[in-house]
Amino acid sequence: MSDVFVELCEVGPRDGLQNEKRIVSVADKLRFIDLLACAGFREIEATSFVSPKWVPQLGDAEEVLPQAMAAHPETLFSVLVPNEKGLERALACGARKVSVFTAASEGFARKNINASIRESIDRFIPVVRRAHDAGIPVRGYVSCVVACPYDGPIAPSVVRDTCAMLAEIGVDELDLGDTIGVAFPDDIARVVEVCATIRPVDQLVLHLHDTQHRALLCAERALAMGVRRFDGSAGGIGGCPYAPGASGNISTDALAALCEARGYSTSIDREALTRAAAFIAGVLAAP
Repeated sequence: MSDVFVELCEVGPRDGLQNEKRIVSVADKLRFIDLLACAGFREIEATSFVSPKWVPQLGDAEEVLPQAMAAHPETLFSVLVPNEKGLERALACGARKVSVFTAASEGFARKNINASIRESIDRFIPVVRRAHDAGIPVRGYVSCVVACPYDGPIAPSVVRDTCAMLAEIGVDELDLGDTIGVAFPDDIARVVEVCATIRPVDQLVLHLHDTQHRALLCAERALAMGVRRFDGSAGGIGGCPYAPGASGNISTDALAALCEARGYSTSIDREALTRAAAFIAGVLAAP
């Protein structure tokens, strides 16, 4: 196995479940998280502190996060926050890392967060400041880095400009999302190349969806370019409620297998990850 380490962040408990219509119980979410932590993930995106009115599935964030942290104090549990109110809720639960989210598409930004890209960045300024005052890092998600369901293809220069605005306000981590899962490897290469002018390529995070079944090819190209951080979802569950037609995230199982096959090391126990994926698949398939 190579000395080159690839960090896989598991987003199934948040991004994987957020679009499910049937509410998954707190007990099942905590069991899922427990299995993922035991599979070796160093970071798990546990939940979201958005309004329960908009994402009812994650309305139990105040129950899930503290219990997950108590059970696995060695694991970094990150959470999504839309604004200062969401940050306050997350901080009250002891969150150690938060994520904000915007888009490289004006149409998607309007649909997803009811703001222009610039307005969303301005909204994050006090969130980033207060998070840093509390000593916790901030991830910045950028959706639709290749194409948008409302605006069509997105120019890489627009993605770069959005990332530059996030970096300017102090966001620590840039996470590039192919939200509707239409990218070809060349598309990802172009986005990674321009965004590497904002942050070093090995600090960028790639968040792929597998709608057209090309996500693994895109991940392989990104690995060859030096990307060393990826999001994935156990069993490929998930989708975006504001991206019509988008299917699940790239499977963390497949990502771990790809890394292993190409000689990279990860922290993941693949057999344990398979058990986690099987558990949540059974929960979601239950009547």
